[in-house]
This record gives sequence, C-alpha cells and structure tokens, in this order.
Amino acid sequence: MFPPRRFLVVNETSKRRRFGAQSSGPIPQSLAPDLCYLLRMRVRTILFRGALSAALLVSALGLVAGSKDQEPAPRFSATTTTGEKFTNASIKGKVALFEFWTTWCGFCADEAAFVDKIGKELAPKGLILLAIDVGESKKTVKKYLEQHPRDCKIVMMEDTNLAAMYQANAYPIYVVVDREGFIAGTQRGAGGEEALRRLIARGGIESEDDSDADSK
Repeated sequence: MFPPRRFLVVNETSKRRRFGAQSSGPIPQSLAPDLCYLLRMRVRTILFRGALSAALLVSALGLVAGSKDQEPAPRFSATTTTGEKFTNASIKGKVALFEFWTTWCGFCADEAAFVDKIGKELAPKGLILLAIDVGESKKTVKKYLEQHPRDCKIVMMEDTNLAAMYQANAYPIYVVVDREGFIAGTQRGAGGEEALRRLIARGGIESEDDSDADSK
C-alpha cells in the first residue's frame, strides 16, 4: 500500500524548508524579520572576509616593500675645519658616517681611534666620515685636537645644521646615510668597533674579516 498523499506533501515541504528551496507563495509576514536578520548577517560576513583579505594583502605588500620605505636624510650643509663643503648632493653615491662628539665625552675619546681607523679603511669603498663637534668653541676644539689629534674630517657645530637635524644631545651618536640618500641606521651611545662596522654595513659597505681588519 502506498502511504497517504498527505504525508508525501508534508515531506516535500519539509525538504524544501530544510534545503532552502523557494516557495511559490508569498513569504509570511511573520518570517520577514528573521529573513532580514539572516540577510544582514550574510552581508556582514562577506564584508568582513573582504576586509580581512585586503588587510592580509596590504601586510604582505608591506613586507615586500619595507626595505624601500626608509626615511630620507634631512637636507644639510657642512663645512670642515679645512674648508671642504658637503651637502646631500655631494654625498650622493657615497655612504656617509656622521659622528657627533664633544671634547668632554669620555666614550667619544675611547672610540675615536677605531672610528678614524674605520673611516680611513673604508674610504676607498666610498665612505665619508664627518666628525661633528657639538656645542663647543673652535678654540676649545683646536686645543683638544692638538693634544688628541684625529685622522678624519672635523666639522664645527656653527658650520653645519647636522646637530639640529639629528637631535644630537647625547654622545657619541653615529648616523649612516646610504648611497641613495636614505638614513640606513642610527646608534646613540658607545657600542664598540664591531657595532659600528655593522651599522656602516647597513648603509652598503661591508668591512673585511676581523683578522684582516686587525692587521691594518
């Protein structure tokens, strides 16, 4: 015996409701709020997924382009005690190392020897070393250098705007500008020779092996 037709009709309706089949009749008014709620939730889900995908894409692009988002070096001019002039344009294509120091800074005195050594060693590779004295008179610096000579280009604070550009208020401070004119790295405080060599390497000039460097 076949089951009653009524049972088959009810079962089809259940299946339609279960699997989301559309009814040929109008939507009951009592179900309208529920359908609106489900529609809003669906839209929110789609928007959330889209926003998440966009955020992941931007993050990935940022990782790829992160190395290109370096800060450009501030515009500067500097004149050494021997009359040499330097600007952003004149150091383009070179790697510049700015050392901010004072005569009363003990750490500056401790590191001066290897700073000058590195400057001379890497000059053939394109390193320009400028040692900027901050906040002292020419007379004071001249007297100090007579007793503690430096083998590098000395710049007085009154002959440059570099100290103001890099907020030199603790010493020593080292700043490296790469060949494209971007700040490659900054070190505030004494860190030793190897730390300075690593800083310069960020600008594009690698030092030789320690054994070779020590023999110079």
